[in-house]
Amino acid sequence: MSPAKRILTVPVKGKSRQDRRGWKAYFRLAQTPRFWQVLDEWMRHRVRAIQLKQWKHSRTIFREMMARGAKPGVAQQVAANAGRWWRNSGKLLNSILTIRWADQLGMPRLV
Repeated sequence: MSPAKRILTVPVKGKSRQDRRGWKAYFRLAQTPRFWQVLDEWMRHRVRAIQLKQWKHSRTIFREMMARGAKPGVAQQVAANAGRWWRNSGKLLNSILTIRWADQLGMPRLV
């Protein structure tokens, strides 16, 4: 077993909370910030796709987007492709289901 792997597999029983926070901070610095940003963006994209999937029908998607302040053209364009949740949750939906919306859901930010 390599020394790095040995350090990572040492049981944390008896370690103080401060030590664990220190390791978390150390490994967070070791990773590139871009990784955390990409993961955060992907998680929000996934949550938006799940929301669209729960709305299911074009009428529901259109109604819910209009209630959230979408322009009629944008709401119509997303509702027209109701079955393409992943594709729809990327571009147009970013302006309606924003980061603030994800914060209201209680989704933690990684960045």
